[in-house]
Amino acid sequence: MNERKRTIMLGVVFLLCLALAYIENVSFFNYLRDAFSSPTVAFLLVFIHNVLAVSLILVGMTFYVGFVLTFLPKRKFEYVVLEHPRIFAFAYTVMILLISILRTSMLVYGQVFLETLPLIILLSAPNGIIEGYGIFQTIEKTLERIMTMKDLAIIYMLFLVAAVIEVGYIQLLSWI
Repeated sequence: MNERKRTIMLGVVFLLCLALAYIENVSFFNYLRDAFSSPTVAFLLVFIHNVLAVSLILVGMTFYVGFVLTFLPKRKFEYVVLEHPRIFAFAYTVMILLISILRTSMLVYGQVFLETLPLIILLSAPNGIIEGYGIFQTIEKTLERIMTMKDLAIIYMLFLVAAVIEVGYIQLLSWI
């Protein structure tokens, strides 16, 4: 299969995954409170949700790289993200973590309170660091086109640890 067809197929797969991720995200947040009544179910749901999210990032970034290399002219402007993957990966990771923190605040309080935001950031820092590192590695290695199965396994293991910490932390808070 030539690069154009491969990139187009990857784009279609990405759009399908995006639609499925939307459905998963809506159902995940609808049943979140019920799921945390059982630590095992909560762990499985959080882990699967995180793996799907990072996999969507992986497919999206792979499509982006293929699109830039296949369809865009070879000028400096079009290749700026591919030439500076660490900067882009860092900025994208920070953006994802901030959105995640704001989403957590919305789940807990129903709206974002600026007064409680520092507390939520502080409480979610250990988990955020692990998940952030996994997201950063996913984006950076994909943009550099050096992602291996070993790298992907390590990234998924990071999200496994993050799910254990997240569910354990929420269970601990529910007992207090």
